[in-house]
Amino acid sequence: MNPIDSLRRFLQPPPEPRRPVHGLREKSVQCLGPHGLHRMAYTEWGDPANRRVVVCVHGLTRNGRDFDFLAQALADDYRVVCPDVVGRGRSDWLGVKTDYGFPLYANDMVTLLARLDAEEVHWVGTSLGGIIGMLLASQPHTPISRLVLNDVGPLITSVSLQRIGEYVGRAPRFATMQEAEQWIRAVGAPFGALTDAQWEHLTRYSVRPVEGGFAMTYDPAIGEVFRNAPLDQDVDLWAVYRAIRCPTLAIRGAESDLLERVTHEQMGQEGPQARTVEIAGVGHAPMLLDDAQIAVVRDFLLEDGR
Repeated sequence: MNPIDSLRRFLQPPPEPRRPVHGLREKSVQCLGPHGLHRMAYTEWGDPANRRVVVCVHGLTRNGRDFDFLAQALADDYRVVCPDVVGRGRSDWLGVKTDYGFPLYANDMVTLLARLDAEEVHWVGTSLGGIIGMLLASQPHTPISRLVLNDVGPLITSVSLQRIGEYVGRAPRFATMQEAEQWIRAVGAPFGALTDAQWEHLTRYSVRPVEGGFAMTYDPAIGEVFRNAPLDQDVDLWAVYRAIRCPTLAIRGAESDLLERVTHEQMGQEGPQARTVEIAGVGHAPMLLDDAQIAVVRDFLLEDGR
């Protein structure tokens, strides 16, 4: 199968558990970094006039389309916004690569919230997206009133950092979408036993056509920036976590090497005293694609009735 035919097959509409009244809208917002302006893309689901907003932010090399199934499950109750963190998905790549980092990511999200005219939001963050959520939720006058941390917490292990450093930014070019899916299945093995349709969905939005085949949609320079950080030391964010005051749900993949069980349990006792849930048969990180994982998030977000 040639690359064009391969792409056509993967661009077929993904399977959907249900379709909300207001479907997906692709948008973008212009943000300011240390070395100029850049565009951050996002997808939006649900009623654009809904004052109840949930922001869903993905992991290090992923993109906002990871949340398509969760967004559809929430779209009757929320305006759901899923950004592509700069350097990923449809967002711009930065010219000065050392700008990739949490100060810029947090600033971009504040710009996005201003665009949404959202004074209060719920936040779902997987890995990188969870760290951004913690940083914002720990601030005085934070707009985050309910927080979901998906397989990330205040202590990030050096073992997981080293594992991620082995592959981030080092993906080859793929001759076909099938080759791309095989590679994504390999590096994404900790995601657990996903269905063929779910792997196809992740692959479809993880690669882009290039000369001779396909490449990942994230800037490879993110890998170099990541590896330039000390990977032989745990990252301690306990001071940030203890400053969080909003209701918090901490989800852990039972086989995760990034969020250790002892840290997960401690998250339920300190700071916001998170509700803790563990997902069996999954490492880093639960992808929130199936009904059971989605229900964990949805039930927590909606339990306050606001």
